Amino acid sequence: METRFTVLLFEIGVALALQIGILLAILAAVKKSSARMQALADEVQRRALPTLDAAQSLLQTAKPKIEELVANAASSSATIRSQLERLDATVNDVVDRTRLHVIRADELVTRTMDRVEETTDLVHHTVISPVRQIAGIVQGLTVGLGALLGRRSRDHAGQPQDEMFI
Repeated sequence: METRFTVLLFEIGVALALQIGILLAILAAVKKSSARMQALADEVQRRALPTLDAAQSLLQTAKPKIEELVANAASSSATIRSQLERLDATVNDVVDRTRLHVIRADELVTRTMDRVEETTDLVHHTVISPVRQIAGIVQGLTVGLGALLGRRSRDHAGQPQDEMFI
């Protein structure tokens, strides 16, 4: 049994030696990877940190300007809105006034046309009709006197009598 125990101890020793060898190889690989990672972290830190610092200082410098631009845009927007409201009110006022003037002009033209028609009728009844009547009476008297005196006017011989113009 001692031989078995010795063989077992020998096997355990070999296994332990093998495990120690593997662990040492893993430790060497980890140290090597750790060194690479540290070098990479140093490189990133060396390159990225100045860029991040520059970006941060740029943002700090630009922040007041950006805030001013936003404030100016808000102010301009409010001013434009106010001006557009005033323009809308003015345009509506102009449209209303124009509409009122068009209505007044239409009423004026309508009244004028009505008065022209009334005046035409009045002139026809007060001037033209009496003149025609007087012309008819004068013509009748002329013909009657001509017949009474036995003469006919040379100017009107054989021609029909036309109404007087007016």
